[in-house]
Amino acid sequence: MFHKFLFILIAAFALTSCEPDDEVRNNPYLTNISFRLDLNLNLPEYNSLNFPGNSYVTYNRGINGVVVYNINNTQFTAFELSDPNHPLSGCSRLTVQGIIATCSCGDGNSYNILTGELSSGTGQYSLKPYRVRKSGNIIEVYN
Repeated sequence: MFHKFLFILIAAFALTSCEPDDEVRNNPYLTNISFRLDLNLNLPEYNSLNFPGNSYVTYNRGINGVVVYNINNTQFTAFELSDPNHPLSGCSRLTVQGIIATCSCGDGNSYNILTGELSSGTGQYSLKPYRVRKSGNIIEVYN
C-alpha cells in the first residue's frame, strides 16, 4: 500500500513540477488563422510542384503568404511567409529565392523553406509550418 501511495505521489509531483514552455511554442508575432489551399497539379499554375526541388509561392493565403516545397514528390513542406521574429509590417513579408526565404527588415533574417529553420540573422523562432496532404494530383495546405 505504501508503494502505491509513493508512486502516486511521485507521479503527481512529476506532472506538476514541469514548467509549461508555451512561450517557445506560441509565437507572439504570428496568429493562428484557419485556411485551406488546394493546389491541382494538373493546372499550369502549379506545374513546378510536379518536380522535386521546386516550390510554389502565393501571397493570397496565410498571414502574409504561403510557400509550398516539393521534397520528393511524396513529401511536401509548407510555411508561412511572415518573418516569425518580427511584428507584422511591410518588411516582414518574406520573399523566396531557391530554398531561402528572406526578410527585408534590414536585419539579414533568412530561412530555409525545407526545414523552416533560421539560416542567417537573429531570432528565436522558426518559420510557422502549415499542414500538407497530397491526394492524387491535389496538394492540400491547411491550418
